[in-house]
Amino acid sequence: MSSSIARGPVRAAERSISPDLARGFALLFIALANAPFYLWGAAETGLTSAHPKGGSLLDQIVQAITIVAIDGRTYPLFAFLFGYGIVQMYRRQVGAGVDEHAVRGLLQRRNAWLLVFGFVHAVLLWMGDVLGAYGLAGLIFVWLFLRRRDRTLLVWAWVLLGLLALGAFISIPAAWAVGMIPLDPSTIMGPDLHATQGQENYLLSMGERAAFWPAIVVGQGLIGLVVPIMILVAFWAARRGILENPGAHLSLLRRTAIVGVAVGWLGGVPAMLVHFDVIALPLHASWMFAGLSAVSGAFAGIGYAALFGLIGAAIERRRNERATPTRLGLTGAIAAVGKRSLSSYLMQSVLCAPVLAGWGLGLGGVFGSTQMALYAIGVWAVTLLLSAVWETRGWRGPAEILLRRLVYRDARR
Repeated sequence: MSSSIARGPVRAAERSISPDLARGFALLFIALANAPFYLWGAAETGLTSAHPKGGSLLDQIVQAITIVAIDGRTYPLFAFLFGYGIVQMYRRQVGAGVDEHAVRGLLQRRNAWLLVFGFVHAVLLWMGDVLGAYGLAGLIFVWLFLRRRDRTLLVWAWVLLGLLALGAFISIPAAWAVGMIPLDPSTIMGPDLHATQGQENYLLSMGERAAFWPAIVVGQGLIGLVVPIMILVAFWAARRGILENPGAHLSLLRRTAIVGVAVGWLGGVPAMLVHFDVIALPLHASWMFAGLSAVSGAFAGIGYAALFGLIGAAIERRRNERATPTRLGLTGAIAAVGKRSLSSYLMQSVLCAPVLAGWGLGLGGVFGSTQMALYAIGVWAVTLLLSAVWETRGWRGPAEILLRRLVYRDARR
């Protein structure tokens, strides 16, 4: 007999290591991807890149690696894991006897609260918040696709990927044609994200972030198509338990990891060459390969997810071979970050914005690419240490506690 009262949130024994490990490591990528936006003291950047031009040889190596392997490749991975988690949550509730209407209400309440969390996060600290984008996409795709057939999910994923690829194909000659038109670079207007980070008045910076946030929510969550594609593929993969039981899907995971990562990295090379002026383009045509980067980023996101599935399978196999329990270890600590991904994500902004932004200590005005990357790694390391401590003591993250209280307010224990 079904119930209209939801069961409580996921218990520790119900978690799988692969999704948590992927989330934990993806947060390192997120820190590195967001770091260049804090370099508000940079004299010159590209139209579609936050990385400053020039710098030392080490700075340029950091920029090249970030553009090829991280920029536009991290948020697709997190979007995939977000969609995967929706199906996990749905199946746990249905398995506990909760009726369909109540489960959908629970999921939509969670997505709506993510929008609220995202808005507060953006206004207070970080203009590039992604929680709102995922929350909006979740609201729409739970409504449209959660109970659709597997074939429908894959057909729509391929259709959206085809549209994204078509846009990428068209953008190359279009940018070339635009580049033939002489324009004064000073007349090219766009959102000056670095200037927002360099704003010394905190109240004014809040207004600037609030004004920019809706564009991120709609643009990244829907119009960009990458997040919807990732969610559709994740719905399909989660129904098969690919990350919960990676040992049964090793062949699929290997092929996906190899193809996805290879296509993802190769697709980032043209953008990297444009950044270093190896492919010389005028500023107003420097978006020529932005579409290609988005398409290849979708492949990289799925490839990274498959890679962490393989790592999770190896960890589970090693655990099963050992007769005695082991210490938390590095992989356990990274998975602990993944279990507290919301708290860890928000903590990055708490540790970055007051130190790097113009209204804070302003170190983003003097750092170079290498220093900023090291700072981002250090921030992630702090979340790693805190999550490990919380894990050993059995504590959830503070943001997870708040979100669960809001979402599961009437849940039965």
